Amino acid sequence: MSTDRAPLETIQAATNKSEAFNGFAKWPFFGGEGMIATNDRAEQRKIIKYNHLVANCLIFFNVFRMTQGLHTLQQGGPTLDPEALAALSPYGTAHVNRFGRYELDLTRQPPPVDYVLLGDMTNPGVS
Repeated sequence: MSTDRAPLETIQAATNKSEAFNGFAKWPFFGGEGMIATNDRAEQRKIIKYNHLVANCLIFFNVFRMTQGLHTLQQGGPTLDPEALAALSPYGTAHVNRFGRYELDLTRQPPPVDYVLLGDMTNPGVS
């Protein structure tokens, strides 16, 4: 009897990604020790969606900063290993001060993002 491991590995990988996001999303949801203090289903869904919005904003910021860092490294000349790049995660929190004071400047425009990085990662060595 042969067992096909590929579907199981795919399911495990997807589960790991989902669990990693859920763990990350708990980090900015610190008020009330992570408890939703309402029995109203619509309010519960709204709180969860707002939490996911904040988590996704942090992920976007992390990816933006990692991309800037990778561009800087690439300009310096070292070859970036595709396996090392594949191990990067946008779920870092050490650099975020969630209890800090934040001021919004609604007139400030973000810098453009260059999403093209390191050529074709499916074919390392081709840029």
